[in-house]
Amino acid sequence: MLVGAGWALTVSFVILAQSWKNSRFDREPAGRALPTWVNAAVGSRWLRGAVRAIGLLIAAWTAWAALAGPDSPANPTLGVFYIYLWVGMVPLNLLLGNIWPLLSPLRTLHLAMTRLVGAAADSAMRAYPTWLGYWPAAVGLFAFVWTELVYPRASFVSTVVVWCLLYAAVMLVGSAVFGVGWFERADPFDVWFGMVARLSVWGRRDGRLVARNPLVNLAGTPVGRGLVGVVSVLLGSTAYDSFSASNWWVERTSAPGTLDPMLRDTLVLAGIVLVVALTFSAAAVLGSKLTGADRSALPALLAHSLVPIAVGYIGAHYLTLLLESGQRYLVYLSDPLVTGRHDYLGTIDWETHLFLSVRPGLLAGLKVALVIAGHVLAVVAVHDRALRVLPSRAAVTGQLVMFVVMLGYTVGGLLLLFSV
Repeated sequence: MLVGAGWALTVSFVILAQSWKNSRFDREPAGRALPTWVNAAVGSRWLRGAVRAIGLLIAAWTAWAALAGPDSPANPTLGVFYIYLWVGMVPLNLLLGNIWPLLSPLRTLHLAMTRLVGAAADSAMRAYPTWLGYWPAAVGLFAFVWTELVYPRASFVSTVVVWCLLYAAVMLVGSAVFGVGWFERADPFDVWFGMVARLSVWGRRDGRLVARNPLVNLAGTPVGRGLVGVVSVLLGSTAYDSFSASNWWVERTSAPGTLDPMLRDTLVLAGIVLVVALTFSAAAVLGSKLTGADRSALPALLAHSLVPIAVGYIGAHYLTLLLESGQRYLVYLSDPLVTGRHDYLGTIDWETHLFLSVRPGLLAGLKVALVIAGHVLAVVAVHDRALRVLPSRAAVTGQLVMFVVMLGYTVGGLLLLFSV
């Protein structure tokens, strides 16, 4: 398995080095325009309003369960927060494009508040600081994964309530000051799902919806400070999740130690994220033949290439969580207050089908395929961007260190994925 993955990545790199001599993603190609009626339907106020209403309805239903229901594992709030939001939005954005800005209840509330006071939707009291970049989103993503993976009370509904209230307060205050652009740089979900959506086939040209190569969309990811931090949190947290569940780690942390477990796990999580950021940044600049500002800008310019890896890891790691545990929370959603007497959605009698867990061979194959596919796409994305930003004499040799690092990510990711 590891040898095959390594060979797949190596062959991909060699083929690209030999046959891909010029950047193909340096400009947005036309793509295939969709029929006029499709553009009209997608852009209609009615459809957009309906999607916003669905987002508000889901948020209200979940808030009802969270605030009025018991703090128990059967409360659907936990499934909505940890499964449907964090994992389920990934394939949804891959299939439909960037739908989160419409589904986001906070964006809808911000829009409603601006209209209430008679202001423009993009009005702001001050401009968003360029130096801040994506760092607020990176911090927000770290706060989410820390809550999910480290905090001992992560499975308590009260924890989710507090997290969401703090998140909502920061997002609404920030958007009131900096306008709707605050969401595009500071909202952890907005930034992450927006990156995922760039791997969909849907793009826009002159305001019209077109279908085109997803890697072209990915190459158009806006570059900014903190972008490496965002993708490092995503990769590092997934690696930590596998590492913390491995037999090696469980055996060595089962006995009481001198260090508080939560502090220990926080340091390990932060350490893995930092390792990802440092190794990627070092690989981006080593061998580039660039100096000064051009050299320091390389990690952010290449950071978009880590998005396919992050999507592949999250898909591989949380596949059964979404497809199997997700079924169970569809049942719980029908009785949000966990009374045992209600069946509002008609799903209370649904059975959970563990069709992947009982087929370990199929599950392992899907996980490996997702990881390898993510890395191959990343190699293609790096190669194309390198041809554009590196001197011609270093266009291929400057990628060697990056290739070694990505090969290490592949092998390490697969080892961790199957280490339980």
